Amino acid sequence: MIKAPFIGIAGNIGVGKTTFTDIIAQKMGWKPFYESVADNPYLSDFYGDMQRWSFNLQIYFLHHRFRNQREIAAENSGVIQDRTIYEDVEIFARNLHELGNIDQRDWENYSNLFAVMTSYLRKPDLIIYLRASTDTLISRIENRDRDYEKTIDPEYLHRLNISYDRWINGLTDIPVLVVETDQFNIFTDQEKLAGIIDEMTERLTI
Repeated sequence: MIKAPFIGIAGNIGVGKTTFTDIIAQKMGWKPFYESVADNPYLSDFYGDMQRWSFNLQIYFLHHRFRNQREIAAENSGVIQDRTIYEDVEIFARNLHELGNIDQRDWENYSNLFAVMTSYLRKPDLIIYLRASTDTLISRIENRDRDYEKTIDPEYLHRLNISYDRWINGLTDIPVLVVETDQFNIFTDQEKLAGIIDEMTERLTI
């Protein structure tokens, strides 16, 4: 297996990225890196008024994930990242722009900044894409009961799912392992989890 692998966990809101990151990090002895959610100063405002706060939120996420990537580059052991930096532009910022919540000027500014920043970064050795239907995502979001997520529009989640599939299907420079999670309980389905780990290890073998 690749020495000191870098794994990126990709997937929509509520799909279970953080839990998956926790468990794989523990089982493989890798260092986890998480996206900033609990301490994010924009999320609550964003879900209340997307048009006003979309650009601010995306800049915050970009800054936070770039900082994580710099720390990842300095690690000498395996790392696993809860959401990749590429999802920021390809999924979230692009959707907000298409919905009219980020205007053309800000979109071009953001995209150019993203391109410059990512040109300095190491790409993941493997992206694990956790996939779920919109209905499954809604159910999981309701179960975790975060106040700022109670106003998420199901249509918005559906649009994000479409964008995720389009992005994953178009990826050519980073290997991808797709994990269907609708019927997968990571706490009880140990056989499937073991199979995912085996396939992940195989993909990381030189």
